Amino acid sequence: MKPVRHPDAPAPGELLGAHYGQCFGCGGDQPHGLHLQARAGEGVSITAEFTVRPAHQGAPGLAHGGVLASALDETLGSLNWLLRTIAVTGRLETDFLRPVPVDTTLYLQAEVTALAGRKIYSTATGRIGGPDGPVAVRADALFIEVKIDHFVDHGREEEIRAAMDDPDRIRRTRAFEVNP
Repeated sequence: MKPVRHPDAPAPGELLGAHYGQCFGCGGDQPHGLHLQARAGEGVSITAEFTVRPAHQGAPGLAHGGVLASALDETLGSLNWLLRTIAVTGRLETDFLRPVPVDTTLYLQAEVTALAGRKIYSTATGRIGGPDGPVAVRADALFIEVKIDHFVDHGREEEIRAAMDDPDRIRRTRAFEVNP
């Protein structure tokens, strides 16, 4: 089935913001997190950016591959907000095409390519040197739609309770939008 943007999804160009303050990918409360910034695009697509800092390196002066995979996963997971669906990563296949040096900004683009029942298929690229620069990383992903019980049953009780008790309906919903 062809993906369709939810009518209440953020408008193209709108900053999505962190879905949860403690999230390693987008949360502002994580000192060594990616602090990834995502914006709604046209259709069911987003753009995002993050700058590789010294805390993100693997080999001297280069981004750790796991950090780059995390950036792709976070970007792909943020697509679910445009569908207004709670989903978790089922599969993430990542290709590393060129090194990403520390202090480099990674420009990410992602889109949902298909829907099949609870399955959400998506793809992303990460470019260096600008939004149209060479592709450094890319990924294809499968997300699985879940109910909020997935998080309630498996998350730490104090964090789940705090998120569920948030009076802001949007923040409360977004806290449960990505990753297992």
